[in-house]
Amino acid sequence: MIKNIKLMTILSFFTCLLGFFSCSSSDGEPEVSSPVVSVVPTQITATYEGSVTTLSVKSDQEWTAFSNEDWITCKILSNTLQGTVEVTVKANTTYQPREGAVVVKSGTTRVSVPVSQEAKPDIVDPDIDTPEGYRLIWQDEFNDSKLSTPDESLWWYETGASGWGNNEIQNYIPGSKNGETCAQVSNGTLKIIAKKVGNEVYSIRMNTVESWKYGYFEARLKLPTGKGTWPAFWMMPKNYTAWPDDGEIDIMERLNNDSIAYQTVHSHYTYTLGIKDHPVSHSTGVIHPDRYNIFAVEMYPDSLSFYVNDVHTFTYPRIQTKEEGQFPFNQPFYLLIDMQLGGSWVGAVSPEDLPVEMEVDWVRFYQRKSIK
Repeated sequence: MIKNIKLMTILSFFTCLLGFFSCSSSDGEPEVSSPVVSVVPTQITATYEGSVTTLSVKSDQEWTAFSNEDWITCKILSNTLQGTVEVTVKANTTYQPREGAVVVKSGTTRVSVPVSQEAKPDIVDPDIDTPEGYRLIWQDEFNDSKLSTPDESLWWYETGASGWGNNEIQNYIPGSKNGETCAQVSNGTLKIIAKKVGNEVYSIRMNTVESWKYGYFEARLKLPTGKGTWPAFWMMPKNYTAWPDDGEIDIMERLNNDSIAYQTVHSHYTYTLGIKDHPVSHSTGVIHPDRYNIFAVEMYPDSLSFYVNDVHTFTYPRIQTKEEGQFPFNQPFYLLIDMQLGGSWVGAVSPEDLPVEMEVDWVRFYQRKSIK
């Protein structure tokens, strides 16, 4: 009987010892329970314009919040056990909806708050016949009655009187100078004016603030006439470092009183190496000298196609060649509109023809819907 009691005592001891080790962590410390975290609201839905939402967080331990998306930012307003997080969703400038998340972390607990944002809607203008399969991305119709000069959120002025590499005589000014305005908006159009002021000739070069990669660019312009006038609608690369290596796209250049407009591609291949006809890098299109004309180019990953009044003039393709710099056009480009005067190509200016005026009805950029 005594032996049985001792045996039972020993068994009880080992049973308790086994229970002790089974209830302890591998390092000898008791297991810590995971924090309990709640977040309200449990999801965020944002318009394409963006949003700001406050999350309420409750936790029985310290916590933090973050997002791995660059379009979602988290600002912790109070980090107590019952705190708040300000979540900012940036405007969606793309035409695709997007999904992300805000993560609230406390110890080993993570609570994910889904964030969804709608796509930027297509621009719908009943007065614009957007081509099938395209969307209107950017436009300036110059019809804001509150503006008498170009919208500087859309355009910036390039200034100077250095001859611009062609012995030109104009001094590009920032819209106005010494009481003389050379960029005026009225009656739904932009007027770019070149005029003689003292010993100088004032003129305008306007560049778009935005740059784009691939799409259809066009402008409706009424061109000036006069000896030595050289209006242009063209494109330069956003990340310009050297000419002509980075490329130049001349959508329209008109000289003097010509009844044609010139369209040209410039690059290291066409200019420095002088390979202008393999492939053909230039053409002309017939214009209405005294009326509005529409000039356009479409940028593709492998070609540039040019148009005058909806008539295709030529296409410059990317080709296989051992020579460098044949097609530097797979990058963002911005638009320029300017009034050049005089120089090596167009010839001397007749002072009696000044002032001259180029009228811009609108400028537009479309992109294929298949391009994300």
